[in-house]
Amino acid sequence: MVFSNLFFLCLFLPLNLICYLLARSIRAKNVVMLVFSLFFYAWGEPVYILLLVGMTFSCWFFARWMDRCRTRGGAKAALVCALAVCLGLLGVFKYAGFAAGTLHALFGFPQTVPQIALPIGISFYTFQLISYLADVYRREVRAQQKFWLLLMYVSLFHQCIAGPIVRYQDVNREILSRSVTREEAASGVTRFSLGLAKKALLANTCGALADTLLLSDAALSNTAQLAQNAAALASRPVLALWVGMLAYTLQIYLDFSAYSDMAIGMGRMIGFHYKENFDYPYASRSVAEFWRRWHISLGSFFRDYVYIPLGGNRRGLARTIGNLFVVWFLTGLWHGASWNFVLWGLYFFVFLVLERLFLGRVLEALPAFLSRLYTLAVVYFGWVLFRFEQPAYFGAVFSGLFGGNGNPLTDFETTTTVLNYVFFLAFAVLAASPLAKKLGQALQNGPAGLAALYNAAQVAVPPLCLLLSTAALVGNSYNPFLYFQF
Repeated sequence: MVFSNLFFLCLFLPLNLICYLLARSIRAKNVVMLVFSLFFYAWGEPVYILLLVGMTFSCWFFARWMDRCRTRGGAKAALVCALAVCLGLLGVFKYAGFAAGTLHALFGFPQTVPQIALPIGISFYTFQLISYLADVYRREVRAQQKFWLLLMYVSLFHQCIAGPIVRYQDVNREILSRSVTREEAASGVTRFSLGLAKKALLANTCGALADTLLLSDAALSNTAQLAQNAAALASRPVLALWVGMLAYTLQIYLDFSAYSDMAIGMGRMIGFHYKENFDYPYASRSVAEFWRRWHISLGSFFRDYVYIPLGGNRRGLARTIGNLFVVWFLTGLWHGASWNFVLWGLYFFVFLVLERLFLGRVLEALPAFLSRLYTLAVVYFGWVLFRFEQPAYFGAVFSGLFGGNGNPLTDFETTTTVLNYVFFLAFAVLAASPLAKKLGQALQNGPAGLAALYNAAQVAVPPLCLLLSTAALVGNSYNPFLYFQF
């Protein structure tokens, strides 16, 4: 089940909110959220709910063990056991086939590991459990004594399958005691409605355009057609490749930030305050700033649980670069069991090291327009590595962007398609920038007439977004969430 699904919008979410409001005690409200969350997760993959419950139980057990240990050694042993369970299961389900395929390609080892279906959201809830274990080990939070409450935190349908990665220490108090004001509930509805519109009206259209100008995910995943697909990409006009990748660049931001918006909005409706996950990253002036603004919960996880424990930047330049390499290798690998994702992570590692050595000072001296253009260019080409798993694919695209395949500048079909979407793309670019937010703030703080207009928009926009989004979703077969695969 996904948030941009008519069953979810018209039945699941309203029924969840009604049952939640009817529940009187915080215990009853938590039971409601647990039951609905488990049903939500089991909707698509009922078997893998056993994996979710089992991993949570093992972490609950070992965290209580850590909490009771009086020696550091005992607590560390419990932590190692719990991490072995979490990372071991993640490795089996997400990376076993990848490792076997790599060994087969490099050394000819028999590829005996079967391809296992990836449990939805396993990377997200595994990281949430790891953050919980680490925080208990560090004595930053006490271990949750009630298994079902920890399970509710991990399985909460707002954020279980595609983030943001919510840390236990950020919500542990709200698990046991929370309240909602009318203003917060209204803010949550607004945030959810805007996120839904961003997904249904903008991200889906950008995705369909990218598939039209490039190749669809279904075609790219068909490895039997590798040569034909590579030839098709190589023959795409230059304009088709540039605009297709622009559409994908917009889609991946609008899609993922929309999911985070909806998760944050639903949390506010019932008294949970999840941290922001995106801060208009395409307005960044450096790659380092981009990664402080993009998928903030993932970046902070790697910073606090990998980079800093490895030594951070406290042990000299060489060690700092080594720590960054580990972080960005793992960041790429987290996104997918494929070498293109590892290459994508190391691609950003190179630019982050260059910025740390000298390029950062150059960017600070440049006009804002040029430094933002540099960042957009780096990110734009990085998305080519991210979208296309096969070297033959991203090689054809990189070459074709500059006419290196002998491909034409454009053709009639490409020109017609781009002209039909030019105003939509302009609006999508605006939605991915902070300009609309700044305009809203100017209206809110402006003269009385403009402030009244802003207040009227606050009332009118959410139902309008819900209406338009629902209409767009009726009969729309293109409705993926990109980050579900991670």
